[in-house]
Amino acid sequence: MTAKGPYADDLSFALHLADEVDALTLKSFGRHSLQVEMKGDSTPVTEIDRTAEEMIRTCLERHNPEDAIYGEEFGSKGGGPRQWVIDPVDGTKNYIRGVPVWGTLIALLVEGDPVMGVASAPALGMRWFASRGDGAWKGTALNDSTRLKVSAIDSLSEASLSYASLTGWESAGLLENFLDLQRRMWRTRAFGDFWSYMLVAEGVMEVAAEPDLALYDMAALVPIVEEAGGRFTSLTGVRGPFGGNALATNGLVHDEVLRRLAGSPA
Repeated sequence: MTAKGPYADDLSFALHLADEVDALTLKSFGRHSLQVEMKGDSTPVTEIDRTAEEMIRTCLERHNPEDAIYGEEFGSKGGGPRQWVIDPVDGTKNYIRGVPVWGTLIALLVEGDPVMGVASAPALGMRWFASRGDGAWKGTALNDSTRLKVSAIDSLSEASLSYASLTGWESAGLLENFLDLQRRMWRTRAFGDFWSYMLVAEGVMEVAAEPDLALYDMAALVPIVEEAGGRFTSLTGVRGPFGGNALATNGLVHDEVLRRLAGSPA
């Protein structure tokens, strides 16, 4: 891949950041002495979450001092049209328990539009990235990557769905609608977290959805799904990562899934 679009330099820098953070997070993965605390929202956090975000913030502040930063662990800093959004360890519960499905998410928003995203999962040996106009890719580096394209399946009866858990849908009052959607799919699996959305971008799944997410969970995933030819919206159909929940598809089944989740007949 040769990045030529307006955010090519930002993508190269984000991939460099991912290299640095992967070395830190992978070194501590599976360590039994890992210190775990519970945050106010009852989700776990480790010292690695905080150290990884601090590392990214320090590099960003040195390299792009005018840009704003928003991260899961330390909130917002700065203002202006460019904002970096960070999830240092997406899938902390997996990280704690030794499950390799976790990763670092790095995004750049310009005027509120996600224009660049990197999702790096070193324990899986996988990385996905995209910048607006340059396509979506899977690989360890710009010069070692394969272009991503969503699938061409246009029927739920032939499509696959990935999600995180049923309890979230129950808490959102959408469990029956979600189960109805599942029954209409060819196959469902709970791969969870960022990986569900990357599988849509790869073209091996058609639908990924979750009812309760934060901006830092989604921002990096949006350009990857969209540059692969898919759609990324809230459960009410609003484009992007700002609705507090997510639906990503290959685009061809998107509207029908939205209707099913809303409880409306297709």
